[in-house]
Amino acid sequence: MNRPWLAHYPAEVPAEISTDGYASLVDLLDRACVRHADRVACTAMGADLTYRHIDEHGRAFAAWLQSLQLPRGSRVAVMMPNVPAYLVALLGVFRAGHVVVNVNPLYKSVELERVLKDSGAAVIVLLENFARTLQDVSDRGSLQHVVVTGPGDLLGGLKSMVVNLGAKYLKKMIPEWHIDGALKLNTVLASGARASFTPPIIAMEDIAVLQYTGGTTGTPKGAMLSHRNLVANTLQTEAVAAPALRGSGESQLVIISALPLYHIFALTVCGFYAMHKGMRNLLIINPRDLPTLVAAWKKTPVNLFPGVNTLFNALAHNSAFAQLDFTPLRLTLGGGMAVQRAVAERWLKLTGKPLIEGYGLSETSPVAVVNPTDAKEYSGAIGLPLPSTDVAILDDAGNALPIGERGEIGIRGPQVMLGYWRNEAETRAAMTADGFFRTGDIGVMDEKGYTRIVDRKKDMILVSGFNVYPNEVEEVVAAHPGVLECAAIGVPDEHSGESVKVFVVKKDPALTEQDVLEFCRDKLTGYKRPRQVVFREELPKTNVGKILRRELREDPPKEGGQGTDRPSSAPSQRRA
Repeated sequence: MNRPWLAHYPAEVPAEISTDGYASLVDLLDRACVRHADRVACTAMGADLTYRHIDEHGRAFAAWLQSLQLPRGSRVAVMMPNVPAYLVALLGVFRAGHVVVNVNPLYKSVELERVLKDSGAAVIVLLENFARTLQDVSDRGSLQHVVVTGPGDLLGGLKSMVVNLGAKYLKKMIPEWHIDGALKLNTVLASGARASFTPPIIAMEDIAVLQYTGGTTGTPKGAMLSHRNLVANTLQTEAVAAPALRGSGESQLVIISALPLYHIFALTVCGFYAMHKGMRNLLIINPRDLPTLVAAWKKTPVNLFPGVNTLFNALAHNSAFAQLDFTPLRLTLGGGMAVQRAVAERWLKLTGKPLIEGYGLSETSPVAVVNPTDAKEYSGAIGLPLPSTDVAILDDAGNALPIGERGEIGIRGPQVMLGYWRNEAETRAAMTADGFFRTGDIGVMDEKGYTRIVDRKKDMILVSGFNVYPNEVEEVVAAHPGVLECAAIGVPDEHSGESVKVFVVKKDPALTEQDVLEFCRDKLTGYKRPRQVVFREELPKTNVGKILRRELREDPPKEGGQGTDRPSSAPSQRRA
């Protein structure tokens, strides 16, 4: 197929990458642990762990898993935020030849039960803060072994004890729980350190991770990501990041993991890529805890910052963050949701560094498209396909559309999943005959190969037969100086089928509905303009910060003042 994007790659970015130099993801990570043994691998709650520490603990956990004599490829659920034990569990599961099932620790018991039963997980490793959730699961499926870790485990000596006791007795963060047969992580690691370990043979096509989709638009499905998928995406990320990092030499780079590592964006970029390059990883347990994030950044200046639009927006309005020295910052990567122009412009003005937007999904390991990382400003596009990646804009039948036409974004490359776990029907529906994964996102590609994402198919609003894309409306509303953040949805309308309703969190307390409507009048054609404006104190979000439009659609209107649904009395807008 024609690949116009290759002509617009930075000079050092290759057209293709090869995974032939590695036998598996384990091989890639093992080499990183040896090569960077004396470097700090991660910093958490004021404590440092070297790559040697992570390596030794990971080997002990693998040996313990092997002692259970589970069938090769057994699933191990990992339910933790950004603590060092997550990295240890990850490495240990891979080395034992098993499959990591990433579990959101904020899941309720019914959500956890669904994942445990669907994945058939035999083991779960979870932070003690969330053990009560597992206790409340009535049907744990195939689960046989439970390993519980405290938030301070692996921090070393007095620090471990102080953090664990503080979390339980002072901050009351750990509800009472009881699970028969549950083991402490430190006990497991001590047992594994005494046990022998025989590395299993692992193939590139073996499943490494079951990554359950976010479920913001439906029932979560387990994307089967192979060792080859994840090695490929790690090397692709390395290739496209190179222009931003040129001249860094052998000095250790610092990356900050504010996004949770159990989310695929952070897993690949802040996890596998950071380890491969020997970076120091600043682990932030709660991305909404801005004071902790700012304090960690101030103490250890950051070179790479992957994040999402809502996090960048919050930081750009944070006075303490604005006082930091951004000179060391080399690369800010935006993914997980659309980056809004207003946010990107604030970020550039504040830090002096552009916000580089990329795009991907759980099913693509995740990175598939990214802007050149040596760009000087926000482009408004999600960028160019990664090396060894094809992107096509598809019609409903799966055929490629001409340049400039809108359609569904299709992705083909070595990072595309094997399929959905135990769900052949969904796998067939997601793939075209010639190997493109159908993303469900609507986009358009220009003559240079840059793709602009318009919206999700399922989020599209149909007003009097015309398509309205929420991202387009949100881009305009977010540019109002009195708006902190916003979200647009479609609601039933007796005249036009649907109309646009926008939810707004105020930055300026004096902002009115009419202010928003007037601001949109000259920037959006009639049928795209909001008919209803609702002010909220906050918007519902996923653990990563992605706004949950589904919850806004399901939430019934309420009577009341600011922070509740108060529809505008503006007349129905017609197509201009």
